[in-house]
Amino acid sequence: MAGSILNIRNSQAKPLSEIPSLPFEKFCDFVIAQIREGARVVSFFGTPKTNATFMLTMVLAYDNDGQLGIVSTSVKDTYPSLTPQLPQVHWFEREIFEQWQVRPDGHPWLKPIRFHNPCTENSLGNSSQDILPSVTDFMKVHGQEPHEVAVGPVHAGIIEPGHFRFQCHGEHVFHLEISLGYQHRGIERALAAGSGKRTIHYMETSAGDTTIGHALAYCQAMEGLSDCAVPLRASAIRGIMLELERLANHTGDLGALANDVGYLPTSSYCGRLRGDFLNMTALICGNRFGRNIVRPGGVMFDLDDSLITELQNRLDKIFNDVKNAVSLLWSSSFVVDRFDETGIVTKKTALDLGLVGPAARACGIERDVRFDFPTGIYQFSHIPLSTYSSGDVFARAYVRWLEIQRSTEFIRDQLKNLPDSAVMAAMPPLKKQSMVVSLIEGWRGEICHAITTDINGNISQYKITDPSFHNWIGLAMALRGEDISDFPLCNKSFNLSYCGHDL
Repeated sequence: MAGSILNIRNSQAKPLSEIPSLPFEKFCDFVIAQIREGARVVSFFGTPKTNATFMLTMVLAYDNDGQLGIVSTSVKDTYPSLTPQLPQVHWFEREIFEQWQVRPDGHPWLKPIRFHNPCTENSLGNSSQDILPSVTDFMKVHGQEPHEVAVGPVHAGIIEPGHFRFQCHGEHVFHLEISLGYQHRGIERALAAGSGKRTIHYMETSAGDTTIGHALAYCQAMEGLSDCAVPLRASAIRGIMLELERLANHTGDLGALANDVGYLPTSSYCGRLRGDFLNMTALICGNRFGRNIVRPGGVMFDLDDSLITELQNRLDKIFNDVKNAVSLLWSSSFVVDRFDETGIVTKKTALDLGLVGPAARACGIERDVRFDFPTGIYQFSHIPLSTYSSGDVFARAYVRWLEIQRSTEFIRDQLKNLPDSAVMAAMPPLKKQSMVVSLIEGWRGEICHAITTDINGNISQYKITDPSFHNWIGLAMALRGEDISDFPLCNKSFNLSYCGHDL
């Protein structure tokens, strides 16, 4: 179906007029056919057009071709749900309904995912009622012996709010339902008002442990909308920062997994070593989470020779310590037995649901933005894919260890061969009435920022898809058939973001 979709590259801006708009029936048939042939849904969102019509826009990824595709359709206040045939869109359709009150008829479980009022009051003539947090229906398992176990939304320590409802028979879990949205912050709605002084702050705090990932996705999108060429040295420093963020979080996750099975040597070491990687980030920009360095056009901090030497020495020392700590983990038969065959997600399930990041690669899926849709330094310096095939807690842990090794080698290479150039370029004005899709492989997986501009070149719509948006349902699938005591271990093996979901 030539002309049915607009093909673009990662962070390539195109006029809105070039996005095809298909009648819904053709849109549905086309999307289903594309996904059956290997495409997947990156983003799916709505835009009000008039008081009577509404535009649905879908972004598809063609991983094997390194291409993205955009296609749209117009609907009124209802449309036949795509979810029964395309499980990848089930969460997106619920979001569209929650935001705009456009109902996907036939959706198997249509309920709020964030507990907030529609973006526009009576957006399409539908009545709008206040949505109260936690007031919702949960799936029920009927019978005399099944029972429910409710966890959260208030958790111990610093864990953000989220509610987990287990349908159980004794210790056996039939189904886990995850309810989020207790701290919805309205970031996308604030961004749609246009860029301002707070915009980069919104980006850096979208998911605080993914400061570099989200800030880089935003900057990359702005650069695509303005045809700004980022200096190569700045691209290399961005890559270093992104991989340091990955190292810190993967190291911390391995320590937390060890802690969940009571293996304290690795837990204690990795907790400290995560801090050492964060301190390397702070050495570069003054902030342990990487704030204040990535900006449209480049980076705010350069690396001189003495800093490069210090970073190289620290990296070698920390990595050797991580290697020793993780080796203890794999050498423990108790730990390996506890990880092995716990919380399995099959490759088919992962593909059907559109999982991303380490959760997908642990199911044997070769999916990584740095490899499939490379931008910046990743166009010139490639990182090998890290995959495992068993889809269990062990696989999700082992993929992290593989990525730690490869990210370390990447940073070593970049520090040794930093290009000699400026670190900031001037930003031209944004293109008018255009759209860009920016993908970054954050440490949790694929981050997507889709942005449109209006007739004056200001941001008119901003859609963020954090990897957690794709992967929370993967955690629910991992618990099916498990003992409820496996939940902490499975939960940590995904380590998804509450605030990244509740934008």
